[in-house]
Amino acid sequence: MAQRLHDQGPSRLGRFGLSPEPPAVHAKVLRDELVAAAEWAARYLSELPLGPVARPLPPQVRSRLRTGGLPQRGGEFGEVLDFVRDEIAPYPTGNGHPAFFAWVNSPPAPAGIVADLLACAVNATCGMGENALMDLERGTVRMLADLAGLPESAGGVLTSGGSMANLLALATARTWFLTRRGSADGPTFDRDHARLTLYCSDQAHMSVAKAATCIGLPAHRLRPVATDPYDRLDPVALRAAVAADLDAGLLPFCTVTTLGTTATGAVDPLEPVTELCRSVGMWHHADGAWGGLGAAVPALAPRYTGVGGVDSLTVDPHKTLSVPVGCGALLVPDPEHLHTAFAHQASYLTAGEPDALPWLSHATIELTRPGTRALGLWATLRHLGREGVTGLIEHYLALAGVLRERITAEPRLHLLAGGPWPVACFRITDPDGGDPDGLHTRVARRVQDGGRAYLATVAVHGRTVLRAALCNYRTTVDDLDLLIREVLHAADAEHSAPGTGRPPRHR
Repeated sequence: MAQRLHDQGPSRLGRFGLSPEPPAVHAKVLRDELVAAAEWAARYLSELPLGPVARPLPPQVRSRLRTGGLPQRGGEFGEVLDFVRDEIAPYPTGNGHPAFFAWVNSPPAPAGIVADLLACAVNATCGMGENALMDLERGTVRMLADLAGLPESAGGVLTSGGSMANLLALATARTWFLTRRGSADGPTFDRDHARLTLYCSDQAHMSVAKAATCIGLPAHRLRPVATDPYDRLDPVALRAAVAADLDAGLLPFCTVTTLGTTATGAVDPLEPVTELCRSVGMWHHADGAWGGLGAAVPALAPRYTGVGGVDSLTVDPHKTLSVPVGCGALLVPDPEHLHTAFAHQASYLTAGEPDALPWLSHATIELTRPGTRALGLWATLRHLGREGVTGLIEHYLALAGVLRERITAEPRLHLLAGGPWPVACFRITDPDGGDPDGLHTRVARRVQDGGRAYLATVAVHGRTVLRAALCNYRTTVDDLDLLIREVLHAADAEHSAPGTGRPPRHR
């Protein structure tokens, strides 16, 4: 096919010494390749549970991928599918497999897969101008805000993920705070910006600290606040930290709560934090990348009392809802705050209609924005419906309950307190002492290398523990039992490994 296209000769422009037009692909050729790709994708997803959870990338393949190199002449159009099938797909990282428990990485929702393909064909930019996908994004953001329990006035913008949403939230909070003080620009900006302080729990996601750095806040003005025994931010400790900074002449401008901490799935209290923020003039941002939709689930809703009063909320649909990556969202009860922070004008970017809504680029730092986020989220939400969203989260909660029961029933394992989000942190009981943190790190690696299940380690209260997160709609109780067997098998292998001086243990 490529040879046939190259043999068509120079284009009309080429005869004048300009570069030839890029070769087009005949409609039938495109259709055949799309059909072949669709058939392969459906087969790949259906067979994924039968293969290993993860498979290391061979050094020679890694080297080929990293080296790059563009040939002088183009290749066959069908090489794309061949390349993915041979060089990418055989080396999974696990996040589509039902026995993958390491991180909150969900498999793609079927409706989202189809939507991504269609959105790529339409190829609209959802940052400037007026097109249907931009209005669809506004509508899907409203659906998301409603599920999260925000007021009817809420709006927002879709992002690449929670990290970008947190960055936008902190930048918005800073602009809001300094504008209220009359120091949004000029020498007063420099004076006040140098005194800003930010608060979050010591269990906050690392993206909060990264976002603070990106908006020019040095590490010594980020205040990690102590948490209670259940890993929730302590409002008393927060109030003390804010009071100390006010007494020192600093400017507390924002507190970040976490709805679903990465390590244990804890949910910070919302109402006392909002009350404190209102009393001293701070912004309250809630990072709900994992647990932002808890208000929609009856079993979780009591922990989300007051969520409608936050100033901004991060939600990651590509976590809880399995929308294909990357699709995050920043939701705000008053969208005008985003426009104040990010709207910029240029003579070459002017809305054509006098009554047009503000472009979505005025609510974020991106000008060119993919329509895949909006269509993928819309398709997934429409396929699920409100009951489906609730049912999906309840499915994960139920699986987590079963896993905790399995861990508790096994004498060689010890369950740590956690939740309410679907995660289980646990330790291996080791009467022989030794290096327990090192043991758990080695056991996790053995499980990963075995390829039948995959979990991670995390630090909880200063100790390294095993952590299993539930976020795959294809996971079953059988996969949970498999995980427990693999952990115990890895522990036995550690005890009998050369150099340990321990006899092998038997169940």
